[in-house]
Amino acid sequence: MKVDGVQTVKSYSFILIGSFMLALGMVGFLAPNQIATGGTAGLAIVLHYIIDLPIGGLMALINVPLLLVSIKYLGKHFAFKTIAAIAFIALFIDVLGEIVQIPTLSTEPLLATLYGGVAVGIGLGFIFKGGGSAGGGTIIAKIVTSKIDIKTGNVILLLDSIVVISAGIVFNSVELALWSMISIYAASKVIDLVLTGKQTQKIVHISSIKSLDSLSQVIKQSFGVGGTIVKGRDFNLEDYKDIMFIVINRNQISALTDLVHEYDAQARLIVMEASELLGGEH
Repeated sequence: MKVDGVQTVKSYSFILIGSFMLALGMVGFLAPNQIATGGTAGLAIVLHYIIDLPIGGLMALINVPLLLVSIKYLGKHFAFKTIAAIAFIALFIDVLGEIVQIPTLSTEPLLATLYGGVAVGIGLGFIFKGGGSAGGGTIIAKIVTSKIDIKTGNVILLLDSIVVISAGIVFNSVELALWSMISIYAASKVIDLVLTGKQTQKIVHISSIKSLDSLSQVIKQSFGVGGTIVKGRDFNLEDYKDIMFIVINRNQISALTDLVHEYDAQARLIVMEASELLGGEH
């Protein structure tokens, strides 16, 4: 099988697994407890209790116009994968809920909210990994993240919060909105965890008026990491500074700080989260 064929199988496998997890979260935790998660999934849950139609079928109907938008802005490949995801989700939801009729996995609101949110987050994360979308707000999120450098989970969190608040107003239930917001917050965090993994590394910026050439060798020998040194000046254009960029494990930050301050007590360290690392070491 060619590389493209293997990648296609892998992508659709991710979408299939993600669709099942999302459906399980909705049928097993959220829908039975009337917790409306965000996006078209939450809207489908709300409509299900109003017009008593299958949740999966409602999701498919709601997503038709959004799919047309996705074709225009994101191309046919993304649209095809999104169509597959929506079809799988609708199928799994209605099979699990209407045919298999799995029992409610928890009637405790807090457990249903958290575990439902985690299951939905895992599902969406795998669908995104497969290069698709579950429709609704996730299509909009995909468009935004393709244009702006922002995390997918944060975009979904904002959009879904608006949907859930609207659902709370329609149902005249503040508790529904509050539980639902907790659920989508959990989902957004799990999405980023699935997409980027749990990073144990930090990005450290070190600036000093002393040359960092010798310090870089000590850091390389002590911690086994490389980095980049650039030359800079302060805002007054008077003092020259060396600036070093390195990526290091979080449990080595304290030792690095001691080493740098021993070299230069006035040196400044800025520690940042390495949310996603791609490519080799430089």
